[in-house]
Amino acid sequence: METEREADLLEDEPPQENGVIQSTQGLYSSTSPPASDDEPFSTYFEEKVPIPEDVTQMFSFRKLWAFTGPGFLMSIAYLDPGNIESDLQSGAKAGFKLLWVLLGATIIGLLLQRLAARLGVVTGMHLAEVCNRQYPTVPRIILWLMVELAIIGSDMQEVIGCAIAFNLLSMGRIPLWGGVLITIIDTFVFLFLDKYGLRKLEAFFGLLITIMAVSFGYEYVMVRPDQGELLKGMFLPYCENCDSAQMEQAVGIVGAVIMPHNIYLHSALVKSRQIDRGNKKEVKEANKYYFIESTIALFISFLINVFVVAVFAEAFYDKTNIEVNAKCNASGSPHTDLFPLDNSTLQVDIFKGGVVLGCFFGPAALYIWAIGILAAGQSSTMTGTYSGQFVMEGFLNLRWSRFARVLLTRSIAIFPTLLVAIFQDVQHLTGMNDFLNVLQSMQLPFALIPILTFTSLTSIMDDFANGLVWKIGGGVVILVVCAINMYFVVVYVTSLNSVALYVLVALLCIAYLSFVCYLTWQCLIALGVSCLDVSCLGSRMRLTGHTDVYLLNDMDSNMMVER
Repeated sequence: METEREADLLEDEPPQENGVIQSTQGLYSSTSPPASDDEPFSTYFEEKVPIPEDVTQMFSFRKLWAFTGPGFLMSIAYLDPGNIESDLQSGAKAGFKLLWVLLGATIIGLLLQRLAARLGVVTGMHLAEVCNRQYPTVPRIILWLMVELAIIGSDMQEVIGCAIAFNLLSMGRIPLWGGVLITIIDTFVFLFLDKYGLRKLEAFFGLLITIMAVSFGYEYVMVRPDQGELLKGMFLPYCENCDSAQMEQAVGIVGAVIMPHNIYLHSALVKSRQIDRGNKKEVKEANKYYFIESTIALFISFLINVFVVAVFAEAFYDKTNIEVNAKCNASGSPHTDLFPLDNSTLQVDIFKGGVVLGCFFGPAALYIWAIGILAAGQSSTMTGTYSGQFVMEGFLNLRWSRFARVLLTRSIAIFPTLLVAIFQDVQHLTGMNDFLNVLQSMQLPFALIPILTFTSLTSIMDDFANGLVWKIGGGVVILVVCAINMYFVVVYVTSLNSVALYVLVALLCIAYLSFVCYLTWQCLIALGVSCLDVSCLGSRMRLTGHTDVYLLNDMDSNMMVER
């Protein structure tokens, strides 16, 4: 039956589009990518942005403008409230010393986003859809659950950021639970702005990024950090006299910057442009412009993060609680009780960060800070919802309405946050960020390993598969990033001081590491480690002669073609 279906697929006459014959051999044909008409249903808008034709130029600003949008939506994950909190804690704990870590993490993030964008451009499918077709049922479901956990954790951080911003802007008149409810409502409203056009929605996200740049840039100009120390901290990869707390903060920066759901998001966003995937020249051009756009977007996000680090490094590094208490008391702040009368080093979070800025630089600094946090939380909440839609659609092959998908993904993230906001105070709400950062750190392998696996397979990427340098470099980068984040998890767990929790974590770690090893094994096969191929797969692999065919055995039968 399979053979007959494959024969029927190969015998069908290829459709034509604008005079160009489009292949119907399916996504994983080694000869050509799928036609754009055959792309799966997507939640990311019905319209596609046309790309202007200009064959006379090597580089066209008109084309760059047409491709501009997905990279900036992706960059919002680098500016979410979790990142902002990591930035301000980095500045308050280590001064300018860890700016080079932020720079390195952003560059690594750019390289990983390049892989995600290339997968979406070349295949016409996003990462969740490819995982759905590549992995067997049980690993696929586990992978989906892990990615959903990462999205829920990120969503909760973003909702917390919005709730705190509303609380600060209203001088406490809007309670935290009220801020959570407002965030639910306005997220639904904003998510349907795409009905007015894709480019208008992308412009709205651009506006939110601009608000963040202006808000945190104002704080930067007002504080006037030492530019020499800033440049030294950014380009000198060394942390002088750093203790364990500062090293843990360095690890936290990497965990906050590189987020698993963002890989899935970016691979889907790039599908919003009209690209003839049967034309290798157009695919190559799209990859080039998307990489340029992503570089610009992440450079802007990096500058905004630097603004936040520099403000707290200059103004609050090595400050004690008693100093801040005295300053807040003198300024008439109602939040003086947040800072105990002792000589311990100041500990800040998003809420306290706004308070201390208000105490030292006046009420305007507090309100502008809150506006920046609100823009960060609102924009990342919206992109987080899109991530949830793409992941659910891709892994489960759902065909729900837009409203139903938004309602489900919002409810999963909002419900636990709302409970905490109702029954706990702001300290417990902001304290959740540490746990949520750990949760997302644990999910990183479930995005990084699949993206390296699939972009290394010639059966999927054809001529655009990773070369040897990218395979080795990507493998090393992913290994380092995952090791750093696992260290962060271990540090957090050991700080809990509970034997029962240690036992529970040990049991979970066995299952967790087993699944990571499974994904790594498949990735190594894709990277060309033939010894694993032969020893583990035996005669079946020797008969095929292709190390990547094993990963294709679980594709839908109507996608299979003879190579």
